[in-house]
Amino acid sequence: MSDVLATADRPLVSFELFPARNDDEQKILWRTVRDLEALGPDFVSVTYGASGSTRDRTVGATAAIAQHTTLRTMAHLTCVSQTREELRHTIGAYADVGIRNVLAIRGDMPGGPTVPFEQHPGGLANATELVRLVRELGDFCVGVAAFPDLHPQARDADLDARILVQKAEAGADFAITQLFFTAERYLDLVRRVRDLGCDLPIIPGIMPVTRLGQIQRFAELSGADLPDWVVSRLNEVGEDPQAVRRAGIDIATELCEQLLAAGVPGLHFITMNRSLATREIHGRLVGSGVLPTARPAAPARPRNAVPTA
Repeated sequence: MSDVLATADRPLVSFELFPARNDDEQKILWRTVRDLEALGPDFVSVTYGASGSTRDRTVGATAAIAQHTTLRTMAHLTCVSQTREELRHTIGAYADVGIRNVLAIRGDMPGGPTVPFEQHPGGLANATELVRLVRELGDFCVGVAAFPDLHPQARDADLDARILVQKAEAGADFAITQLFFTAERYLDLVRRVRDLGCDLPIIPGIMPVTRLGQIQRFAELSGADLPDWVVSRLNEVGEDPQAVRRAGIDIATELCEQLLAAGVPGLHFITMNRSLATREIHGRLVGSGVLPTARPAAPARPRNAVPTA
């Protein structure tokens, strides 16, 4: 990923997935993978649950995507409730299946991002230490998290910038932000990091809100409420699910347009394993010319090909 970022002549496009918990979710995941593969993204990432709860499924899903598709894959890794040796084991498992791109994040405690973090007695204190550990164990490209809307525990913009710089100094190659809805928040974070003399590429994370019920889910994911103006805009269209969906896609598309105009290094779409809204946003951006076409799309794959991993 560091080489791709260094040589890219256009903004990158990437997508976030999560490992399936059962056969039905497995089918949904792989339909989404095939749909996204056809867009020719630069990479996809696979999340890692709290307390390492999806460790084996994350390793398996990331390996299967790398093996059965043309997609470049990146695996998430968190240090919540795990010993240093358990983390070493997971990093080794990634290496064994050929995964060399890792998103190293501290992670949230079970209960969500507002629950105070507790270091495992045999574990790591933060993402900076995790970056160093990954770097020590092999030739990995390491990404980290960034917080345009402020980390929910400290609520300190300057501290967020300093911590991001510390991650870069520890060996991080790039950052991907938490989801947000106001371009100025992202741009403010970038300015603060640049003022500290750090040129770490910071890729914005985008998640379209297409259902009113996702408002609570947003708070659970980010530790912050959805901005009032977003809630108002969604509520303005009433209870019609299709109207709400269109409004959510409009909001996300407008945000992407603002970010692309500001020269972001890429867009990372959080799909929740559902690609339709994301593909519509991507299509609008490409169709309007604000997003150059990504790498050549993959050849068609059998729609019923669902790996078991």
